[in-house]
Amino acid sequence: MGSRGRTESITGTSPSPGQRGKSNALATSSEIGRPPAGAGNHKIDDVRIGDDLYHQDVLTVAPALLGKLVCRRDDSGTVLRGRISEVEAYRGEDDTACHARFGRTKRAEVLYLPGGHAYVYLCYGMHRMLNVVTGPPDVPQAVLIRALAHVQGPGRLTNALHITMDDNRTDLRTSDRLWLEDDGFAATEIDALPRVGIGYASPADQARPWRFQLR
Repeated sequence: MGSRGRTESITGTSPSPGQRGKSNALATSSEIGRPPAGAGNHKIDDVRIGDDLYHQDVLTVAPALLGKLVCRRDDSGTVLRGRISEVEAYRGEDDTACHARFGRTKRAEVLYLPGGHAYVYLCYGMHRMLNVVTGPPDVPQAVLIRALAHVQGPGRLTNALHITMDDNRTDLRTSDRLWLEDDGFAATEIDALPRVGIGYASPADQARPWRFQLR
């Protein structure tokens, strides 16, 4: 994938409104932690998303993550970046679609951590799903990252970014292997839709428009 220090962008540089969803050329950088070419000469901590966003309610955080970058540094030092294009919100023990609906189980324990931690779980025993825990401690909420700009599907995007079960419980606020960045991309057109794949949830929770995607 390249020598240490290389940066690759799955989604390329920030697209103009008319280019959203279209494929862009792979962008590289000679400095570790620098965003893709054209995104400015920033260090990671200059653009890393932190507590100001993560500690808010999931229904605020979920649409705010659209257009942000998921960043993953692999063992060679290469940083892969993908722009978030679709998310879903899962909100507490009263949300029958949320893993916290059964309370503080071993699986759901990570949801009770402070906002800013990664929750990675297996779906159907084979697809890794990346979630971002939100809100204050002991309030179980998370945003499922469903798609990147041209990587459709939560299992496919974790494969593209080399995200594994070892990334579960990663602190996205401090990690140098997995984090989220805000490079200034403005998500101005957002659709709010019902969540998918939650046929086990109550009819009311199935109908909630808590899936957000770039138009």
